[in-house]
Formats: sequence, structure tokens, C-alpha cells
Amino acid sequence: MVNTEKLFSLKGKTAVITGGTSGIGRTVAEYLAASGANIVIVSRHLDKSEETARLISSEYDVKGLGLAFDVTDEDSVIKAFDMIDEKIGTADVLFNNAGININGGALELKYRDWKRVLDVNVNGVFLMARSFAEHLIKAGKKGSVINTASISASIVNLPQWQTAYNTSKAAVVHLTKTLAVEWVKYGIRVNAVSPGYVWTEMNQIVPEDITKVWMEATPFHRFAQPDEIAGAVIYFASDASTYTSGSELIVDGCFTSI
Repeated sequence: MVNTEKLFSLKGKTAVITGGTSGIGRTVAEYLAASGANIVIVSRHLDKSEETARLISSEYDVKGLGLAFDVTDEDSVIKAFDMIDEKIGTADVLFNNAGININGGALELKYRDWKRVLDVNVNGVFLMARSFAEHLIKAGKKGSVINTASISASIVNLPQWQTAYNTSKAAVVHLTKTLAVEWVKYGIRVNAVSPGYVWTEMNQIVPEDITKVWMEATPFHRFAQPDEIAGAVIYFASDASTYTSGSELIVDGCFTSI
């Protein structure tokens, strides 16, 4: 008899979630905990990380740890994974979700803004994934990296221009495939989730004339809820996807199908 509950269970595992205090990260962290995973919440603000970790761990009876550091700072990333090992044990799952967007087309975007978006969205993903993998390899454990990409990796968003963001997310998808092939021999799987337009705090402040264009172009004619992204992450994090690596799962309400 097959056991679907066991197939998707994360009991006894530890998951690190960057950008974990709000939006998709906060919601997915709760689903990971509900699936049995201990959670490490990462953001730039220690008070918010610790409070989020405390609330989720208490609600789902798992271990929780809140950390604050800049994912683009290599030394900070290395120290963070050392601390995770010490306080909660070697992590099994990394949800690389931290990211930023600064709108602007190529002709008007300030170079410093271009560099900042690429630094967080690409370099941060790389540094977190590499340090995570190094600790897994040292411990002789298998693991799973899930990177948050976007439909912006494969389409040009309109009506706003976002050259840096689109470029960064395309890089995340190909970085995902590259790391998947490099690390398969260590039993480390690397996949990406590419959401469409999700009703997060970031999109709730976008002008209505822009969101109207988005929804008219989305066959579902609505935003996704953060909960609707969680299933994709659980799939990649769990034993349900043990033969899946280098994959991109698009969750976009059919946006990229037309």
C-alpha cells in the first residue's frame, strides 16, 4: 500500500527560507513546518526573523530559528550555515526566496540599481546554494535547493519595464540547471519555482492601471495566492521529487501558455 503522507512528509528535516518573514516566503515556511520540517527564517531584520520563527515553530511543534544577514555577503552566509549546524543541525532543504525588483528600462535604469538587483537575485542565490551544498557534502547528506525564479525569466513583463529583474530571473533558471547537473553526484537536487503574479505585499502597492493589464493577460484573470505556490515547493523539497532536478515549475495561471 502506498503512503502519500509519507511521500510528501518533511518530518525530521530542516528547511532554510530566505525572505521568510513576508509574502511567499512566510507562507511557504508555514507549509514546510506543517509538513514536519524544522525551519530557519532568514531576513535582513533579526526581530522579524525571530518572531516569525517563534510563531511558526510554536504553531506546528517544530524547531525554529530566526537569523538576519545579507545574502550577498559571503562571510555572513558562511557564518549563518555554521550557526545553523550548531543550533539546529545541518539543513536538508533550502528555499532561496529572497529577491528584489527595481523597475526601469535599460536606457533609464541607474547602473547601481542594475547591480543591486543582480547582486541579490543572482549572487545571493548562488552564495546561499553553495554554502548549503558544502555543509551537506561535509555531513554526507542529500538535500534539495528550491530557487524562486519567475515567469519574468521567460517573458518580458508589460506595461512596466524591469530589465534588471527579468535578466536576473533568467539567470536564476539557468543557474538552477547548472547546479543540478554539477551536484547530482552528491545527491543534491536543485529546482526552480517560477510564479506568475502573486498577491503579496509587493504587488498590493502596484498601481491599479498596471495590475489591470496583468490580470487581463492572465487566463485565470486573478492573482495567485501565496498558498498556491507552496505545493510546488513541497514537491521539490520532499521525496515526491527524488528523480527531479534541474527543473522549472511554472505556476502562473496559464500566463505563459498564450
